[in-house]
Amino acid sequence: MEKFDVVYKKSIEDPEGFWGDAASDVEWYKKWDKVLDDSNPPFYQWFVGGELNTCYNAIDYQIENGRADQVAIIYDSPVTDTIRNITYKELLDEVSKFAGVLLSLGVEKGDRVIIYMPMIPESVVAMLACARIGAIHSVVFGGFAPHELAIRINDAKPKVMVSASCGIEVKKIIEYKPLLDKAVELSDFKPEKCVIFQRPQAKANMIDGRDVDWADAMKDVKPAGCVPVAATDPLYIIYTSGTTGMPKGVVRDNGGHAVALKWSMRYIYGIEPGDVYWAASDVGWVVGHSYIVYAPLMMGCTTVLYEGKPVGTPDPGAFWRVISQHGVKVLFTAPTAFRAIKREDPNGEFVKKYDISCFKHLFLAGERLDPDTYYWASDLLKVPVVDHWWQTETGWPIASNCVGIEQLEIKAGSPTKAVSGYDVRIVDNDGKEVGPNVEGIVAIKLPLPPGCLPTLWKNDQKFRESYTDPFHGYYFTGDGGYKDDDGYLFIMGRVDDVINVAGHRLSTGAMEEVIAKHRDVAECAVLGVEDSLKGQVPLGFVVLKAGADRDSEELKSELVQMVRSDIGAVACFKQALNVKRLPKTRSGKILRGTMRKIADGKDYKVPSTIDDPTVLDEIGEAVRTIGYGKK
Repeated sequence: MEKFDVVYKKSIEDPEGFWGDAASDVEWYKKWDKVLDDSNPPFYQWFVGGELNTCYNAIDYQIENGRADQVAIIYDSPVTDTIRNITYKELLDEVSKFAGVLLSLGVEKGDRVIIYMPMIPESVVAMLACARIGAIHSVVFGGFAPHELAIRINDAKPKVMVSASCGIEVKKIIEYKPLLDKAVELSDFKPEKCVIFQRPQAKANMIDGRDVDWADAMKDVKPAGCVPVAATDPLYIIYTSGTTGMPKGVVRDNGGHAVALKWSMRYIYGIEPGDVYWAASDVGWVVGHSYIVYAPLMMGCTTVLYEGKPVGTPDPGAFWRVISQHGVKVLFTAPTAFRAIKREDPNGEFVKKYDISCFKHLFLAGERLDPDTYYWASDLLKVPVVDHWWQTETGWPIASNCVGIEQLEIKAGSPTKAVSGYDVRIVDNDGKEVGPNVEGIVAIKLPLPPGCLPTLWKNDQKFRESYTDPFHGYYFTGDGGYKDDDGYLFIMGRVDDVINVAGHRLSTGAMEEVIAKHRDVAECAVLGVEDSLKGQVPLGFVVLKAGADRDSEELKSELVQMVRSDIGAVACFKQALNVKRLPKTRSGKILRGTMRKIADGKDYKVPSTIDDPTVLDEIGEAVRTIGYGKK
């Protein structure tokens, strides 16, 4: 049996022994009484009775072990032309002082603090300061619309808000303070104080009695030490989209989170203390929580905090410059970022300008990695490109090629196999397990491993309804897919991305995989749109590579033939539209649900997470040219 399989087998057959061993790599004030408490399913708890502090593990412990002068954070901001190195000692000084600020404002263990910040070091400081004193942070992506922020204020009920005067999107200044003020005005719950970090690019107007200037508050404050918390106490709340429009507050505990993340750095990403690790995401998303802030610091690494884009800040060579300049060993980003680079620089000319010999692995997640992008990145970089799959709810990867254990064969289109601790099964609509190569619903046998959500914030019932009621004894991922004969997982997209064409259930992800192979296609999306005869038919949207000037009818004919050849006439794929761009969230996910509503001529709400709302108008115009999108 291969090494990967041996490790995985132990994690499934003896989870308490496996995770008990892993937990010895974390520093505890008090060891746990029980590794796994399974007395109240589906509400499982890990390391019950244990006490620790996540901030201590991330900073103080590293300094005690000789890392005081090692760089903890490289802040690289092409949008402000700034590079700043922050050592572990300097980070401790800032975090302990800001923790003191929070205490002076009345924040205590268990209180909530909402952090509404851009990609600046102060965002990380605020998160770690909360963890230091046992407060529960909830980071909301900077620039979120006031209504969305107000919903989160009402749900989390924060004693204090922490924000900045502005964020910067390439060259555009986005003032946060007016958005924050409007959100507080809209919310029924009113935070007591708002701490504002003033950036030089915009000065925020302060409200007397409520608003506190970050710099002033930090001047004469008494630094705060670490507060022991229970392993089962919440570290943070992160909100993820709900089907009803009300976001779900995913809870992350302290103990299981620390154990799982530290384990993942070594065994999934192949990272050791002292390495430079870069997650090109945002602290507002789960990737930012896990792999910009907590995991790299708890591992004693140097983490890159990048305030920029893959293209346009200033060019498609931005990522290669960061890797080369800072000695990055592993990069983790979304496939969208690489599709953007591929579109602007299809021949990879910009990578030739930099020495990236330090670079060992590229990890991609957040959405499905189409084989075309995988092959492009793999051929260009000459390093393993690892597709891996996880969710906000799990907080760390469900399936991945675990390069720190054993590098398995890579299969394009697959995030490889389930990671240790995750007993992943493919089930049908009745919850019955199906065999290899049969597409179904991806479910995970309970209990979930450490680090995953124990419940939703103040809403156990919603947790059950969303995740454990659909299939008894399983966590419902909401994704469809299959396993092949070797146990490799293939994730084909959300269950609602499966369309029903005249009684045939077909995966839009499978069609996208075919279309993405076309030499001129940079990225694509396939939706199921309403059809009076067949119920639903697929509609494709394609963005062409830079320099590809194609007749749209000719291209459509080629794509239709490709889908017919690979999937069959049953797919009924007959329409493909050339568009300049696809509507996406700021984290890079394609807004397929909104596009579907536009194509069906239904009312839709402009998502607060959208990168550029004007793209929706362009999509509307495109679908109307072929008779869709009309009420």
